[in-house]
Amino acid sequence: MGLKQFLHRTILNGLILALAIAPNLSALGQAKRERNVKPNPAQKPAQKPPTTSPAKPTSPPVALPKPTPAAEEPDEVLRIESKLVAVPVSVTDTKGEPIRGLKPEDFQLEEEGRQQQLVALGDPGQTPVELSLVFDVSGSVYERFRFQQEAAARFLKQVMKPKDAVSVFAIGLYAKMAIGRTNSFDTALAGLMGITPTKEGTAFFDTVGDAATYIGKTAEPGTRHVIVVISDGEDNNSDRFLLRDVSHALQRNDCLFYSINPSGPSIWLNKVSVKGQQGMSSLAQQTGGAAFLPERFEDLDAVFRQIAAELQAQYLLGYYSTDDRADGGFRKIAVNVPKRPDLRVRARQGYYAPKV
Repeated sequence: MGLKQFLHRTILNGLILALAIAPNLSALGQAKRERNVKPNPAQKPAQKPPTTSPAKPTSPPVALPKPTPAAEEPDEVLRIESKLVAVPVSVTDTKGEPIRGLKPEDFQLEEEGRQQQLVALGDPGQTPVELSLVFDVSGSVYERFRFQQEAAARFLKQVMKPKDAVSVFAIGLYAKMAIGRTNSFDTALAGLMGITPTKEGTAFFDTVGDAATYIGKTAEPGTRHVIVVISDGEDNNSDRFLLRDVSHALQRNDCLFYSINPSGPSIWLNKVSVKGQQGMSSLAQQTGGAAFLPERFEDLDAVFRQIAAELQAQYLLGYYSTDDRADGGFRKIAVNVPKRPDLRVRARQGYYAPKV
């Protein structure tokens, strides 16, 4: 065999050998690639970039402005506070002079015959007052209106403190709010003096009911709710409230009801007038207020001073009822000072429990 033929054969055999082993090399490479790919999924849990701690503060699901359990805390607080029953208490001697210096342990309060544990909700007379002045501008008090207005202005100046609030309502043919809730004495006085009398009918019940509801909606928490009405109590035009409805509105909104009847002793000559005064006396008794019937019209200032003195010496007691039923029922309460039977104690006769 010549050299040329030998080289040709050697090259041919090499090509045949390469073609024979090529598929195996391809399969081996593929297997190696598969082995290199398989470990990657197992490595992912070690990385976990979305759950690393630096990413949490900027993640949208934990944004604080969104509704979260923290946003529900005020509702929880309100549910707890709603169980507290506030009871303004006025204590006077036999001459009607306010008695100061009593402590919560001097009082005894029973709810439906069960004694309750009392606490003081502020110093006597220092708890802010949400006051509503309700003026009768109807024909029945037309001639005496200006004097009543001026006396009420003096009362407002005497009783109103910086943290107190006042609203003014007018009893006429329809209920009318003359000035909404304000902490400004000047604004309240302007609203009071801006009322003008009429010779129209009287929506007494509607106006008092609206005043009580308004205080309940707008008053600050922890305040005393007081309504002072200057009227003869006669009603001939209410279409939304009756006497019993007014009583419920006052009690549901924790209002003390004071009334001043400028008609004097002449009311006893008229059955309608007597009924009006009796209705106001009933509202005052139920809420812990007072109903005044001055013998002379000139005594109006003295009555206003008596109300002011009482408010400035009034105790505000509170307790958490042992009856935790939220059924909306009425709970009767009674307050006294056991060691001082000579004192006269006035307080609300009950309250309506919350209803869920």
